[in-house]
Amino acid sequence: MSEAGDGSKRKIVLDVSDLEVKFFQDVGTVNAVNDVSLRVHEGQSVGIVGESGCGKSVTSYSVLRLLPNNARITNGTVLYTPADGNTIDLTQGDPDGDLIRSVRGKEIAMIFQEPMSALSPVHTIYDQMSEGLMLHTGATPEEARKRVIEMLRLVGISAPEQRVDEYIFQLSGGMRQRVMIAMALICNPRVLIADEPTTALDVTIQAQVLKLIKRMQSEFNLSLMLITHDLGVIAHVTEYVYVMYLGQIMEEGPVSEVLVAPKHPYTRDLLKSIPKIRDRNVALSAIRGSVPDAYSVPKGCPYASRCANMIPGVCTEARPARTQVGDDHFARCYLYTKETADAGADQAAPGSSQTQGGTSDVRH
Repeated sequence: MSEAGDGSKRKIVLDVSDLEVKFFQDVGTVNAVNDVSLRVHEGQSVGIVGESGCGKSVTSYSVLRLLPNNARITNGTVLYTPADGNTIDLTQGDPDGDLIRSVRGKEIAMIFQEPMSALSPVHTIYDQMSEGLMLHTGATPEEARKRVIEMLRLVGISAPEQRVDEYIFQLSGGMRQRVMIAMALICNPRVLIADEPTTALDVTIQAQVLKLIKRMQSEFNLSLMLITHDLGVIAHVTEYVYVMYLGQIMEEGPVSEVLVAPKHPYTRDLLKSIPKIRDRNVALSAIRGSVPDAYSVPKGCPYASRCANMIPGVCTEARPARTQVGDDHFARCYLYTKETADAGADQAAPGSSQTQGGTSDVRH
C-alpha cells in the first residue's frame, strides 16, 4: 500500500493498491501494470511520469475501467471515496455496470490525449457536452445548453453562444483541448485524470492549457492525476510524483524532493535527458538501450539492463523493496536497501553528484 502524501491532513480520495493489469493476446501476455500502488488526496495534484510504454495510461484507464476487451485487472483494488464517505472498489463488477457508470464522468472525469480521437466529428459541441450532464444530473435540454455555454466561457472559448453549435473539426487544436476540459468538468467531478493533455500542442498552447488545468483545479477544488512523459510539466503542475518504468513504480515523493535530489537511477537518467536552460553547454545524455519487452518482465529490477549502477548478482535476481529515502520519498532500488548498502556503487550513493537534479533546470 502506498503511503504517498504531501504531509497534510487531507483525506484520501483515490487509493490504488497492488494494481496488476495484463493484456491477453495471441502472441502472448503483456504485463502492462505490475503491483502499482498510489494515492491521490483531496485537492492534491499527483503526476505519473515515465517513458512511452511504461503503463502510465493503462493505470489511469484502469481507474475508470476503460480498458480494451483483451485487458484484465488481475490483481489489486481501486478505492474511491466520494463526498458521502462510503468507499467503493472500482475494480468490482461490470465495466459497463451501474456502479462504474455512476462514477465515470460525474465523480471522476478524464481529459484524453487526443481530442480528435476522443470527441465525435459528427455531433455538435452541445450534443457531446450535454449528454453526460443530462444523464447524471437530470438537467433539461434548456438547462444543459445554458450550462454548456457557461463552461465553454469558463475555459476561454470565445463566442461560446455560437461555438456551442459547431463541430470539433471547426476548432483549432488548443480550442479542442479546451472543449475537452470543459466537457470533463461539466458535472463538477471530484477527481480529474489528465492523460498527456498537451502532447499534440505547440509549446505556447501547451503552456496555456496547463495553466488552465491548474486554474480549474483550484476553482473546482479538484484532485488531479496528471499522466505525462515530460518532467517539465510535472515540475510546474504537480505536488507529488510517481516515476513509472515497465509497469512499476520506481520512485515516488514530493516533486520538490524527487526532482531536486532524485534517488533512483532511472529518475536521474530522465533528468539528464532534459535540455538545461541555465547551461546550454551541457550535452544531453540519452538513456542507453530501450524499455524491455513487456511480454516478459525481468524478475529483478526492471531497469537493471539499462542502469549504470547495476549491482551484479543482486539487481537481476529479485525486485528491490520499496524503501524510504526521505520524508514521503520512496524508491525501489538496491542502493538504499539494508541488505545491499555496503555493496552499492560509491558514485551512486545518496548525496553524490549523480543524485543532483533540480526543478530550476526543468523546463517545458
